[in-house]
Amino acid sequence: MHDVTMAVGDDSIDDSSFALCLTHDVDRPYKSWPQSLYYTVADADPSHLVSMLPGQNPYWQFETIMSLENSLGVRSAFYFLNEPDLFHEKPVRAWAQSDDWIQQLGRYDITNPEIASIIRTLNADGWEIGLHGSYQSYRDRFRLTYEKTVLESILGETILGGRQHYLNLDGVKTWRYHTEMGLGYDASLGSSTEYGFTNGYGVKRPFNDEFIVFPLTVMESTLPDPEEHAEKARTVCERLLAEARENGAVMTVLWHPRYFSDREFPGYTDLYRFIIERARELNAWIGPPGELYPHLVNRTAHATSSEISEQKR
Repeated sequence: MHDVTMAVGDDSIDDSSFALCLTHDVDRPYKSWPQSLYYTVADADPSHLVSMLPGQNPYWQFETIMSLENSLGVRSAFYFLNEPDLFHEKPVRAWAQSDDWIQQLGRYDITNPEIASIIRTLNADGWEIGLHGSYQSYRDRFRLTYEKTVLESILGETILGGRQHYLNLDGVKTWRYHTEMGLGYDASLGSSTEYGFTNGYGVKRPFNDEFIVFPLTVMESTLPDPEEHAEKARTVCERLLAEARENGAVMTVLWHPRYFSDREFPGYTDLYRFIIERARELNAWIGPPGELYPHLVNRTAHATSSEISEQKR
């Protein structure tokens, strides 16, 4: 498995020192009653119930993200989830499984007109749309193919990549499914509990071809809480950005849309803005993985040709 990093002085990305890939997993665009009740009890804060009043939905943050990123002159990737309906698409025996209930409680219908409309709006305005494979799809090629087909029918065009729900992977088998489906990349390799370049500074080529894996560097929930530890959170992000620049890395960040609700998750929007602004100061290329993908494929082809030439000597 070969790694591909960003070379300082690569004309194809305007001589950027490293790459910052921005991604959003659309897990829960609607806040459910069970979630509101849970946080009301856990936080001893009845204001969580206010979010369930008509016209209130703190998890619907698409316009907020679009406005923020537009003001910063950047774009990102949104990965949409199509979790099977527990009562209509799964066997009765699944009703006794706690994991299936958890997925059902947060489930949304990707074909809902409101969801379909925002997918098309994002795509039309330059944001990347990708697949967020459902909880069990990482080991179910037929389900994963179905989800890709449905999303593409909504979008009206093919998609390039995405990320598995919960970062689920079955080794290279899941990536093999992706290549067989025609996807060019996956962004599931990473941790939901730790941040950092634990999987290296470059993207991966598990099959030494044009399929690319973007390792996840940081998920927002792994960072120090920016409301209680704002300076510490910024220091961690500053260190990661500096490390990315020093090593010509491809740094991928995940910010779930609900974390842009300042009332529910104070401090996270400002931290996201800080990452982008600081990355620009460090001369980073910034955008969605799908936009960077062709540059990396070209570098992969060049590296492969160099390896062949070297072997012939």
